[in-house]
Amino acid sequence: MPSACDSLIDDIEDMVSFSDPTPHERQLARKSIIPRSRKKKEVLINEELQADSVIPGTQKIWMKTWGCSHNSSDGEYMAGQLAASGYKMTEADLWLLNSCTVKNPAEDHFRNSIKKAQEQQKKVVVAGCVPQAQPRMDYLKGLSIIGVQQIDRVVEVVDEAVKGHSVRLLGQKKDGGRRLGGARLDLPKIRRNPLIEIISINTGCLNACTYCKTKHARGDLASYPIEELVERARQSFQEGVCEIWLTSEDTGAYGRDIGTDLPTLLWQLVEVIPEGAMLRVGMTNPPYILEHLEEMAKILNHPRVYAFLHVPVQSASDSVLMDMKREYCIDDFKRVVDFLKERVPGITIATDIICGFPGETEEDFQETVDLVKCYRFPSLFINQFYPRPGTPAAKMEQVPAHVKKQRTKKLSHLFHSYNPYDHKVGERQHVLVTEESFDAQYYVAHNKFYEQVLVPQRAEFKGKMIEVDIYEAGKHFLRGRPVEDSKPFSPSIAAPLQKGEVSGLMQLWLAKLSSASFPPNTHTPTEQNMIHFLISHSINLYCQEEREGNRGTDRDMRESKRDTDEERGIDRDRNG
Repeated sequence: MPSACDSLIDDIEDMVSFSDPTPHERQLARKSIIPRSRKKKEVLINEELQADSVIPGTQKIWMKTWGCSHNSSDGEYMAGQLAASGYKMTEADLWLLNSCTVKNPAEDHFRNSIKKAQEQQKKVVVAGCVPQAQPRMDYLKGLSIIGVQQIDRVVEVVDEAVKGHSVRLLGQKKDGGRRLGGARLDLPKIRRNPLIEIISINTGCLNACTYCKTKHARGDLASYPIEELVERARQSFQEGVCEIWLTSEDTGAYGRDIGTDLPTLLWQLVEVIPEGAMLRVGMTNPPYILEHLEEMAKILNHPRVYAFLHVPVQSASDSVLMDMKREYCIDDFKRVVDFLKERVPGITIATDIICGFPGETEEDFQETVDLVKCYRFPSLFINQFYPRPGTPAAKMEQVPAHVKKQRTKKLSHLFHSYNPYDHKVGERQHVLVTEESFDAQYYVAHNKFYEQVLVPQRAEFKGKMIEVDIYEAGKHFLRGRPVEDSKPFSPSIAAPLQKGEVSGLMQLWLAKLSSASFPPNTHTPTEQNMIHFLISHSINLYCQEEREGNRGTDRDMRESKRDTDEERGIDRDRNG
């Protein structure tokens, strides 16, 4: 008797009988069959992902930045990386607060914003100089922190924060034991103004000013290599930028840690600046610009460099400067100003003054008043002294609060007693149009001396060099009437990015293309061009979606910028 597992068929072909249809007959029989198409579900482009678990990269993020242009640049980089990772930069599930530690009011606004976010049950990530310098502050407990040199890891921190984890990255970037200037310069970013690129050329400084808290956050001088800075400028111009700001805690000290200097950098930068585009050099302290005065005068006379320099004096009293540990005397400052005013006709010198520094006498303050009377600075940033916790100046004997206020008021009154631009009325000038005024009534342009010129709001002027006749002068501005026969000149070598569009995505994608996705020598030139086209098209589609999702970004950024200017007590367009 055969077992149950014994086969009853010797060969699989025995399963087919002679009466069964052949494969050809079965194929012919299919002609009478009409296939039925399956209806596809409509894809909702703007449908938000619904999930029980938290998936990083799908949330909305609101970002606010306080402080200097270096901090603004850091904020642009963080926003760009987050947007490139899928986050929507608009009013949001998570607040990213990028702080400034220069003065008490800025930190107060930062602390109040944290409290407000927590009251609204928002997740919070903090960045900037405040948490870097004082990460153990009570109001920072439990919050995720991005250090000033860790902005390239913002996506990692935010990813963890949205999942409810607390992450703190406060380390320094080093290469072979040498401290680096910071994160890579070719990271994606969202420029506040698509026409202006802010490049931080170094971080930290060589001074140890007794009132400065920023030193605790940014540390000692660390400069970026010249070739990286030049490449960043070149990439910016390829994205339609027509104005570059160089920024740092002290641009004059650039390169001392890597065996070069500021003039060497500037000469290489001007070689890649298109005709009509402009370069603005940021703040430099007197000690480090003194040895480069000859070269700096030549550079500031260059047609593609603004004849503008921000040189903080802080006080005209040598006694006060010594207590501040500023490492120069008032004669050094005067030498810088006098030399540049002689060699660069019409140059704008901006400066800062601190009123009521500990130990400042009436005689000391009067020396500062006399300095302002002598030079009649067109751009003067007046600051009442605020003792910052942990600084030597905070432990010194303080000037009474009412005296500090009186001195600040007196110096402000002196500054507003003269009009530095009256003699400009009637001049014909070339100006570069880059911004819109806060009241939205004018476009804001700047002439060769970085003086603010208000011009009519015509779409064809934005991002262009135009010729105007100056017909009115105010305390902080000029008004210009376009010359009728003159045509706007475009310095941009490419169309500028849209507001809120992510910069650097093409470089990022092409880097990934060449390094990972497609090994070299595996595609013909035609195939490579097609791949590049597809990537470019994908980026454009992505950026279009970003613009749709970032409708609120413009307003938020303008409000953030306005808040910063109010805290600093200065005019936005004259910030050095």
